[in-house]
Amino acid sequence: MTGTSSTSHERGARRRPYFWETFTPGDSYAARNVAALRTGVDREPGALPMALHRVRGTEAEEAAGTVSAAFAAEHVALTLFGVHQQGQTRTVHQSGVGLGTACRALRGCGQVSPIAVDRRMDALAGALDQGELAHHLRPLVQQLRGAAVRLDYTRLFFDLLAWQQAEPEHERRVRAWGLQYTDLARTDPAAPGPFLRTPDEKPPYWERYTPVAPRAAAELAALRAGADRAAGTVPGTWNLYRAEVSPYEQTTGALGSRLATEHTVLVLFGLHQHGRRKAMHAPGVGLGEACARLRASGRGSAEALERRFGNILTSVDGHELGRHLRGLVPLLRTADQPLDYGRLQSDLRGWDIPDERTAIRGGQNAPAGRTAIRSRWDRAFHSTRTPSPG
Repeated sequence: MTGTSSTSHERGARRRPYFWETFTPGDSYAARNVAALRTGVDREPGALPMALHRVRGTEAEEAAGTVSAAFAAEHVALTLFGVHQQGQTRTVHQSGVGLGTACRALRGCGQVSPIAVDRRMDALAGALDQGELAHHLRPLVQQLRGAAVRLDYTRLFFDLLAWQQAEPEHERRVRAWGLQYTDLARTDPAAPGPFLRTPDEKPPYWERYTPVAPRAAAELAALRAGADRAAGTVPGTWNLYRAEVSPYEQTTGALGSRLATEHTVLVLFGLHQHGRRKAMHAPGVGLGEACARLRASGRGSAEALERRFGNILTSVDGHELGRHLRGLVPLLRTADQPLDYGRLQSDLRGWDIPDERTAIRGGQNAPAGRTAIRSRWDRAFHSTRTPSPG
């Protein structure tokens, strides 16, 4: 590994421009260079002329006959650029066009089946190492070339580098691809994301879920698969998010609180709705009331439910709260007891808001903090009125 992280490079640390950043098509010398790049396909790093590289190995690496992760990533990026650039009259490198954005343009160009692009994105996100990622990228750049879609190869270089770094960096890249692919930040009104075309698709998933929809079972399975994954890293969930994200989050894959909360709630809904024809989202049924109804149903031990509910109330942050809720929703599902997932989303967002902030904001529409939410749940659960199950 190199001593300089991808983050420092992307923040503007001084470096020599990469080959694709200075490439100008139109002469025989440029054509020879592009042809030379294509000779590196399926070959080990170091097979390309060193004059085309900008990443240099250390003396120790050269003496040991090894290459850095950055050098290997540049090798792959150069060969992909060579494949992409073949026969093109303008450079195919375009700063700011991330992989997800390019694939969104490819999906909407009419030359490639949208389902085929979806599957290719699934394969890219699921690549286990840089070699597998490169294997999936090669046919993609050929399709981009045929559709005259350009790509930011500097960003792609850092995407490739991330596959040899720690898991959080890898996850961040996949999240960025998904947000760009759906354009959740609405950065391009002229070319909306393929899953956000009509106002009817704006409500959160639990409000528009229909058991008889053709993809309902697959969508719920994708949500359940997200239970142990970071938000935005399961391709099957990309088109289900409706959280507000910033252009910065979409570009970099940084995880914002709104997306993280929606992911938690979607996972809970996926676990709750699994195997049920009846809708498990019920407006107006808060968490405390749902648990009181569960207790009144006689399903399971009331004492065990009291302990579980106590653990929920004493959660120190939203992460712990989500973990306890994941243990609760299967019990609600068994009793066919629905829950207001819109209200739960609002409560989860408020759980990590310090109480002093809610006091300072004040007003009727000020967000509730943890103390207020905890009190509301507790009152509903321990109400003297015995709620009817259902």
